[in-house]
Amino acid sequence: MTKDRAEADTVAYEIENRIAWVKFNRPEKRNCMSPKLNRQMMRVLDELEFRDDVGVLVLTGEGSAWTAGMDLKEYFRETEAEGLGAVRRSQRESYGWWRRLRWYQKPTIAMVNGWCFGGGYGPLFSCDLAFCADEAQFGLSEINWGILPGGGATKIAVELLNFRNAMYHAMMGENVDGKTAAQWGLVNESLPADKLKARVTEVASVLLEKNPVALKATKDAIRRVGEMTYDNAEDYLVRAQEAANSFDNDGRKEGIKQFIDEKSYKPGLGAYDKSKQKTTKKAKA
Repeated sequence: MTKDRAEADTVAYEIENRIAWVKFNRPEKRNCMSPKLNRQMMRVLDELEFRDDVGVLVLTGEGSAWTAGMDLKEYFRETEAEGLGAVRRSQRESYGWWRRLRWYQKPTIAMVNGWCFGGGYGPLFSCDLAFCADEAQFGLSEINWGILPGGGATKIAVELLNFRNAMYHAMMGENVDGKTAAQWGLVNESLPADKLKARVTEVASVLLEKNPVALKATKDAIRRVGEMTYDNAEDYLVRAQEAANSFDNDGRKEGIKQFIDEKSYKPGLGAYDKSKQKTTKKAKA
């Protein structure tokens, strides 16, 4: 029998060149999420969110899976046996870190290296960008064992897929590979497994060159305006821009100066040179 991991060992991370590589770390369970893993993931997110040596967070999995969803034994059977209070607590712990990841201070990337099932759609949607291996498998298999895709998975399918694909995916319980996941919109791109990390590193490196205050405002805006009318979104974005300017107007001024006065860069071809910007402690990220 496989020895149960200590709570602190259910998530691993390392930082390289301002990229935090965070891993689901239960490969012997295909990285299924358990109450222990959910609690530890929140601690890791807390640890990394405001570190100056972290500019982008990548979420991936140890071994052959990203995450195969919720651990049916620990998350459902054992928790339910403890009563409603334990069920509600475990829900708060899982939904809590997914919500935290959705509104994270730094850009986030899902690097789906293998299986992504059921509850795994929660953190998949929470990441700003997503890339997967062609060999990865995505599935909403809940219908096969008699329940609906809970934990927000049904909502996520509707958010990311068109109506017909969402309905087919949820009702049929069939897996799709990485290429199909990319075609359907579950991820941005699908690549051969041996090229996946290089592509994610490339994308993360581009993000590191952007203004961090503008990145945070942009990612929040994309998530917020989807549920707004046009007029409400227009008003929200005006206020969001004003708030960003008040927080880091030096960055905005520097970008405009390099474009208009120095003519040293073109916005359509890359980011302005942040190294020339006056920095303040509050603008660091």
